[in-house]
Amino acid sequence: MGKRVTSSSSPCISFLFFFFSLVLLGCPSLGHPNYKDALAKSILFFQGQRSGRLPTGQQITWRSNSGLSDGSLAHVDLTGGYYDAGDNVKFNFPMAYTTTMLSWGTLEYGKRMGPEIQNARAAIRWATDYFIKCATATPNTLYVGVGDPTTDHKCWERPEDMDTARTVYSVSASKPGSDVAGETAAALAAASMVFRKVDPKYSRLLLATAKKVMQFAMQYRGAYSDSLGSAVCPFYCSYSGYKDELLWGAAWLWRATNDASYLNFLQTLGANDATDIFSWDNKLAGARVLLARRSLVDNDKRFESFKQQAEDFMCRIIPNSPSSSTSYTQGGLMFKLAESNLQYVTSITFLLSTYAKYMTTSKYTFNCGNVRVSSSTLRNLAKQQVDYILGENPLKMSYMVGFGANFPKRIHHRGSSIPSKASHPQAFGCDNGFQSFFYTSNPNPNTLTGAIVGGPNQNDGFPDDRTDYSHSEPATYINAAIVGPLAYLAGSYSS
Repeated sequence: MGKRVTSSSSPCISFLFFFFSLVLLGCPSLGHPNYKDALAKSILFFQGQRSGRLPTGQQITWRSNSGLSDGSLAHVDLTGGYYDAGDNVKFNFPMAYTTTMLSWGTLEYGKRMGPEIQNARAAIRWATDYFIKCATATPNTLYVGVGDPTTDHKCWERPEDMDTARTVYSVSASKPGSDVAGETAAALAAASMVFRKVDPKYSRLLLATAKKVMQFAMQYRGAYSDSLGSAVCPFYCSYSGYKDELLWGAAWLWRATNDASYLNFLQTLGANDATDIFSWDNKLAGARVLLARRSLVDNDKRFESFKQQAEDFMCRIIPNSPSSSTSYTQGGLMFKLAESNLQYVTSITFLLSTYAKYMTTSKYTFNCGNVRVSSSTLRNLAKQQVDYILGENPLKMSYMVGFGANFPKRIHHRGSSIPSKASHPQAFGCDNGFQSFFYTSNPNPNTLTGAIVGGPNQNDGFPDDRTDYSHSEPATYINAAIVGPLAYLAGSYSS
């Protein structure tokens, strides 16, 4: 329901020294999950979050068409896109981050995806088709969301039955939103590279739109939280400000275009704050890893400072680094914040995997104090986090729905918890779902295959309680970030 984030770590019990030794020495796990199955399911999940008119190939069949009038209150077509989590609202800020991460994962690991690359592209395109509408429907306006989150969260009903206000939200020159615009530009630019060879015409449209949206973000400075208030806060406030999205957006436009103006812009931003987190809100670490690629892969000295900042981030994550500010549970899970902790785990795991990939090209290593860090160090830690999510943890619980023998059955998700239209054609009203489907201890009737929930608490405990959204709610941005690491592991280990 509510999704709040801050940019500091949470205290947690100290981690076992034995695990430190395993990770840093590179000792392999005795076994591993079926990564190919997990990869396929992690992408399939997005079909369960679709808004709009569903295609004939829809595989999550308990979902039906929804939000078909979205945008009509502003006399524009804003159908499509994704519901962010367990509710029925389209929040473009986290949706754009989701799309950027899906695109980045496909760019880096597409060759390891096998047949799943088609599904990854389809998941990206479902979002980018919507973002093109948001960016082009009205001149000098970027639409950034559909659905009143306050009234939506007071209801427990299927998206197919929505009867709450589908209010339309936008930013403009007089109501700026550099953060949401910068992230939208990043998503469009990253996606343009995904489609560059397979659909050049669509790729050109994405890139042209990305340039337009990035110009808007740079020209009209301001946080969308200030412009839109309760429409986005406390749900997806831009707590970190907008400078990180300007850096992130410019970094993606630079990678997509090689236009030096974006490099010149990002070098003047002064976005130099240290960080130990990466999420839909704070993009600093991701931008630094992305830019460090030019130093590690291309040996371009102009990017040396970003490489140093990326390594400072890694040193804040690695367990026995002298500068580590990251807690781990006794079972080995990275623990950042109590609410929806797995969103940080999957996003940071993506950066660990991808920085390791860049390091491998030049057989590069670096030091965290007296601790030597190789690509294997980062990959082993990333694998350990993925394996924990997939069931190698004290509860032997897979936190991906439908994966393994033991997984969450009572996720905080309206569509999953209420009987489908096929089994119950009559609509459930706003309030009718609470007593019968929200508060019940019965398992959800519909399996949202592939969904990764918020995850266990700092003691490795998980109650599997639908009313506990902090731990039981899935979200698009949790899944988006793990697709890349799963593709890497699926291509590295046979099932």
